[in-house]
Amino acid sequence: MSEALTKRAWSALWGMCLLAAAFQAAAQEQGEPPPATEQPAPEQVLGPGEPLPLPLEQIRTFAEIFTRIKKSYVRDVDDITLLESAIEGMLAGLDPHSVFLNRDSFRDLQESTQGRFGGLGIEVSMENGLIKVIAPIDDTPAQQAGIQAGDLITHINDVGVRGLSLGDAVSKMRGRPGTAITLKVLRQGLDQALEISIVRAVIRVRSVKTSFLEPGIALLRLSNFQSDTGEELWRAVKKLQDEGDAGLRGAILDLRNNPGGVLSAAVDVSNLFLEDGLIVSTKGRLEDANLEYRADAPDALEGAPLVVLVNGGSASAAEIVAGALQDHRRALVVGEPTFGKGSVQTLMTLHDQAALKLTTALYYTPSGRSIQAKGITPDVLLEPLDMSSLEAAPEGSREADLPGHLRHAAEPSEEQPQDDPGGSDGQLVREDYLLYESLNLLRGLIRMNPVAPVAEAPAPEAMP
Repeated sequence: MSEALTKRAWSALWGMCLLAAAFQAAAQEQGEPPPATEQPAPEQVLGPGEPLPLPLEQIRTFAEIFTRIKKSYVRDVDDITLLESAIEGMLAGLDPHSVFLNRDSFRDLQESTQGRFGGLGIEVSMENGLIKVIAPIDDTPAQQAGIQAGDLITHINDVGVRGLSLGDAVSKMRGRPGTAITLKVLRQGLDQALEISIVRAVIRVRSVKTSFLEPGIALLRLSNFQSDTGEELWRAVKKLQDEGDAGLRGAILDLRNNPGGVLSAAVDVSNLFLEDGLIVSTKGRLEDANLEYRADAPDALEGAPLVVLVNGGSASAAEIVAGALQDHRRALVVGEPTFGKGSVQTLMTLHDQAALKLTTALYYTPSGRSIQAKGITPDVLLEPLDMSSLEAAPEGSREADLPGHLRHAAEPSEEQPQDDPGGSDGQLVREDYLLYESLNLLRGLIRMNPVAPVAEAPAPEAMP
């Protein structure tokens, strides 16, 4: 039996023991004596109409293992460490996103959803015992150091991450601002691991950034989904409409490397561009996990064309927005297939200031598509292209390159200017090819479906 499998089995037995102890404690609080070991195991009810007989034989085995560990393990291990390891192992056997949060981890999570925390600035998950980067957050040390979506972190300061829980790995990456950390990462397409040094900082996440790409066309960049992202985006759109001389003829919603965040924020952002209809639904085992979220506010762009730009780092809440706008044909989705995190995690606070983040449902787009492990396939597939490297590449000699060659009738003379993207377009195509192509697609949509300039965005009913 492999070490990983042995650890998972041991942790699962711990979990069963904890479950039995919880049931017995609950029974004692209600004045009921615990069942004798020689009697048949009573049925315990976890959910409505769902009896769970206790696996007493496995609990006995677990108790024996626990006794032997306490007596014979090479080092003394305190009970708290063993119990938390048991809980973490029980959840690790479910999926990469169900985790136990002790007091410190729970506090860190609360800070991250409010937009300020200390660390590197990456969203991560577990994959085959390694730490997988879902996406680096804009303007953070991780992004500036070159961390990319899809990177697999194998070592933190020369210490391997295998055997660590996700919470432990995140704790090791956090630290005092100004201190350095070295990550060893595996990256697709490279034969050797990379060592990337990063200086920790206080992360202040600004989830919304906006600008004009050209008169009348706005870039709406969302780096993640915080509790106030929807309201912040609405205010930013209104400001653009007030500032722009040509109003807003169209917009690009950039969700690349957006790891997601708060579900309500994804609903609020979708609600800005959809006037009615289903935004997203969730389906789980329990009745209160089966929910529908619907649009109920005016379109902030009043029907102006919209392009949504995504890539493999667009996850969770970002996929909800892309899927909703795609299904309602409100936007053209452009870029690469998204990450595929379509599960709902419910945060359950515990009695000791800790919390349980448990997967309780799956997301479904308005047309009923599951996002889980599939993601959103763009309407227009585009891959990143480094234009600067292409321009530097040598080209083969052709007839037209020879001095004094006979010209084609349609060939321009030497005095005529040649087509070459210059100005703002030339700079954009070199710096961000996908954004450049998205802008060209949006220009085409505007020509096919011109909309009168919007003087002011109507305030959505769902916003305070």
